[in-house]
Amino acid sequence: MREIREDNHRLVMVEDGQEIAEITFQMQDEHTLEIDHTYVSEELRGQKLGDQLVKAVVDMARRDGKQIVPACSFALAQFKRHKDYKDVWRQDEK
Repeated sequence: MREIREDNHRLVMVEDGQEIAEITFQMQDEHTLEIDHTYVSEELRGQKLGDQLVKAVVDMARRDGKQIVPACSFALAQFKRHKDYKDVWRQDEK
């Protein structure tokens, strides 16, 4: 059974006691977190585990009233694909 656990600025997907995927983030300020890395073990890629981790961070941000900067390329692609993430996507205007 797979579960997602929060562990010190990262969410980890665990299956049978083994970490199989992770997403890491750093706080930019008290209202904004930056997703800086997403990893899924090679043999499990293509099973949408990374998608589930990004969604878990989005859900966490919504719960905590935070915004997200998707700095890693995978997270950014997910934010571009999922228009429903717009409410937590911090896009600084230039």
